[in-house]
Amino acid sequence: MQNDGRTPVDQTGAAPLPRVLLIAFHFPPFKGSSGLERTLGFCRHLARFGWQPMVLAPHPRAYPGVSDERMKDIPSDVIVERAFAVDTARHLAIRGSYPGWAAVPDRWIGWLPGAVLKGWGMSRRLRPKAIWSTYPIATAHIVGWALQRLTGIAWVADFRDPMVEYNDRRQAWAPGDMKIRRSRLWIERLCARRAARVVFCTNGALEIFAQRYPEFPRERAVVIPNGFDEDAFRSARIELNVDAPHEPKRPIRMLHSGVLYPGPDRDPSQFLRAVADFLAARPEWRCRLQIVFRASAYDSTYAPVIASLGLEDTVTLAPPVPYREALAEMLASDVLLIFQGYTSNPAIPAKAYEYLRARRPILALLDANGDTAKLLQQESVGTVLPIEDAEGILAGLGPFLESVQDGSAAVLPLERAARFERGNRAAELAAVLDDCTRQ
Repeated sequence: MQNDGRTPVDQTGAAPLPRVLLIAFHFPPFKGSSGLERTLGFCRHLARFGWQPMVLAPHPRAYPGVSDERMKDIPSDVIVERAFAVDTARHLAIRGSYPGWAAVPDRWIGWLPGAVLKGWGMSRRLRPKAIWSTYPIATAHIVGWALQRLTGIAWVADFRDPMVEYNDRRQAWAPGDMKIRRSRLWIERLCARRAARVVFCTNGALEIFAQRYPEFPRERAVVIPNGFDEDAFRSARIELNVDAPHEPKRPIRMLHSGVLYPGPDRDPSQFLRAVADFLAARPEWRCRLQIVFRASAYDSTYAPVIASLGLEDTVTLAPPVPYREALAEMLASDVLLIFQGYTSNPAIPAKAYEYLRARRPILALLDANGDTAKLLQQESVGTVLPIEDAEGILAGLGPFLESVQDGSAAVLPLERAARFERGNRAAELAAVLDDCTRQ
């Protein structure tokens, strides 16, 4: 989608709006990740706060999956240009193998030359006042750095989550590949030297950056969390009364929406063992509990676990659905599940904010020291249980389900949830852009 490039004006028509060039890999028609929601939210709301966005994205051939579903959510006045790009793993592999150097810092490094050329042309033609690039595709930050060097325009590097982490518990680095890790540290240093501002989604991610680069001025590091799209919730097909007590004749429906990585990050295995033990001790709950893992991406991994525990009638592995249907399913569920292990402590999954807006009881299988646990504690919602401890989960599961059944489980009041709406996040980014371009 692309407009005619005319100069944008504010809503009163009084003056042209300054433009900001958004460099993002994840953007419609990309399919398969919530990563596009942040950029799309800024596209939809920045103009209300004095900035006209335009987008530089890769050619859709680089995406592992595409869908036109979200194309209609791109505002008609937002210019979108796409640069040549390939996926090293799919387009450059021979008999399933490709040279490692062709996937550093990521598989989409081939986007870099075309993106710089396209972005340079957009900058000369459309005269943006600021550049914003966003992770989790590290190549986007190299594009942002190159365009900043070519144009001198203020550059905001949106890291979201840490690019490189050391986990004391595992005594291991992430990413584990040394070449990729070194390249990402190099990119971090570029950002520390050249970016007018660096942005993170959580305080934990910001702290990792601040400790690694103590010379970086702290006032130039900002936290802009993720959020939810109120318009999408309004258009979701189901709207239920969360204040009504659960109907006792209907099974309690628990939902996890999204990928469940095996290993310490999002593995539900201990939760499933706790559920099996709970149902063995309290068999009357077998007909009163339904659990859905929607779009886990690892159904073949978890199906044998579910079968071995005798949970085939309780746990369903369900396929992906379109975005608004996923929101509708959240609204139709009685409990929303979060899985996040200690390896992701500095991150908060974007779905956590959608869960808060859905206003359903949250059962969070977490490491208690992570930023997600702190968010739920701050908002006084959710029951946090230890993701790696089946006995600990079992001890808390019964009381939690009873609170859902009798309607006493806490949910976030709508007026408090509104703070997390993506329009408010766009206002925060607009303030950052105002600040770094007036200097």
